[in-house]
Amino acid sequence: MARPTGSQRLEARRARLERHAAETDPSTVLAAAARFLETRPRSIAEVRRHLTAAAYPAGLVEGAIGRLTELGMLDDRAFAQAWVESRDRARPRGASTLRRELALKGIDREIVTAVLVERGDAIATNDATAGSGGASAEEIAAKRLLSKARATLSRVADPRARRQRAYALLARNGFDPDVCRAESARFTSQETGPAD
Repeated sequence: MARPTGSQRLEARRARLERHAAETDPSTVLAAAARFLETRPRSIAEVRRHLTAAAYPAGLVEGAIGRLTELGMLDDRAFAQAWVESRDRARPRGASTLRRELALKGIDREIVTAVLVERGDAIATNDATAGSGGASAEEIAAKRLLSKARATLSRVADPRARRQRAYALLARNGFDPDVCRAESARFTSQETGPAD
């Protein structure tokens, strides 16, 4: 069977959008939203954008979002918490980058602020038991990121260049300049050992 050409795909898309625009059954829109949620958790704004881009009527879109919220399948606060926890596990980010990422996902500022405060409390509690000695959440996250990049950064022989790369890594990931400066210096001093 031959693959459809670009114009055939475009025509099929137009026909699909016309069918969606004429949709009157709320369960169809709800099913489309549920399929969109199958791959990963989403924010309310992401689901709204997806269904709107698929040309479903606005009333049905809002009804589907309301129903999914009632069922607990859509919760911006839980989504933001999961997002931040995932970032902290996989590749820690600074608060400014997390704020920007969550804003792009359509999460409200108040929710983002509350989640980041909780993040700080959780990180401080977890690392206090590990003997971190009162470091801020940003400092702890920066240390985690640097420890994940230790092998790559350790290949740089010159301590000054290693410190610059560590600083740049932290800055690219949204950490405050003061945290970047302090943690890159601490990392470099640990790598080179005490001065003779």
